[in-house]
Parts: sequence; C-alpha cells; structure tokens
Amino acid sequence: LMRPLQGCRGRGVVVGTVTLCLAAGWALQTPGGVTLVVPQPNINATVAQNILLSVEYSCRGVATIEWKHVSSWGTTKIVEWKSGNYINISTDYKDRVTTFENGSIQLLNVGMRDAGYYFITVTEEHGTNTYGTIIVNVYEIIYEDLHFVAVLFAFLAAVSAILICFMWLCNKSLHLFQKKTTHKLTASTTEEIELETTEC
Repeated sequence: LMRPLQGCRGRGVVVGTVTLCLAAGWALQTPGGVTLVVPQPNINATVAQNILLSVEYSCRGVATIEWKHVSSWGTTKIVEWKSGNYINISTDYKDRVTTFENGSIQLLNVGMRDAGYYFITVTEEHGTNTYGTIIVNVYEIIYEDLHFVAVLFAFLAAVSAILICFMWLCNKSLHLFQKKTTHKLTASTTEEIELETTEC
C-alpha cells in the first residue's frame, strides 16, 4: 500500500505561496524603472523647418524630463519639466519649443546652429533614469544662388538671341550689298562692251 506524500506536497504549496507573496511585495515596493523609446534617432531638416523630436517614455511614478542640445557651439539645456507640475524652458528656446506629455518636443524654425545631438533624460521620482539621443542634421537651401543662376541663364539666352539676330541681319546686308555690287559691275561691263563696239 502506498501513501501519498502529503507532507511534501503541503510544504511545496506553502513555500510557493510565500515566494509568490514575497515577489509581489518586492514588486510593489521597488520602482519599476523607466522605459524610453526613440522611434527616429536621426532627423534631416532644412533651414526654417519645424521638427519633432519624438520619444515615448513610461514609468510608474512621476517623471522629470530634460532635453539638452550638444553641438560644436557648446551644450545648451533646452527644457526641463515634471509631468503635471512645471515647465522650465531656456531663454534661447522660449518661443521655439513645444513640449508634449509623452516626452517629445517640437522645435520651430530651425537654423544651422540647431544641428547636433539632442539628449533626453527621463528621471523617475525614485531616482531611476534613462537616456535617449537624437541626431539632427540641418541643411541650407540656397535660393539666392539658384535665383542668380536662373537670372544669369536668362540674360545669356537673351544676349545670344540678340547676337544671332544681329549676325542674320549682317549676313542679309552683306548679300544685298554683294548683289548691288555685282549688278553695278555687270552694268559697267556691258557699257564698256557697248562703247568698245561703237568705237570699232
């Protein structure tokens, strides 16, 4: 006759329950950390364009978001805010930055100095933080040069058309002059022949 090992089974259930309770308690007491997603880590823009530095963060507690710009001109703090509390925008970016709840920012009217690295730091109230980076390349469209080339091309086309017309007129005049000269020569030769024949 075999008896089931009830004592072992009972101990296993107790140990499993205690472990589960401890894990749940640990999960509730410790912060879950911060996750940050940067869907577009490289952005190409042209001068005077508006760009969106898009991110998405999540955390259990209240988070503080900070954006910095690093370029060859130095490091500048753009904006810092705490979700639901305050927004502190740098004076250099006062009228050029829009913040969003998900941590993203929009930069208005970018210039060549806006090219560089943009660093976001998301810090949870318990001290856990995470970082993200977006590289922004800004290109200049030189409309003035294109305008100058177009005007120069139109000017050269007009000058060449005038020269072609002038050459055509010169050619026609030369043909008319040659016809008259040939006609006069023919007339004078005929007169000479007539004179010679009358003299004879």
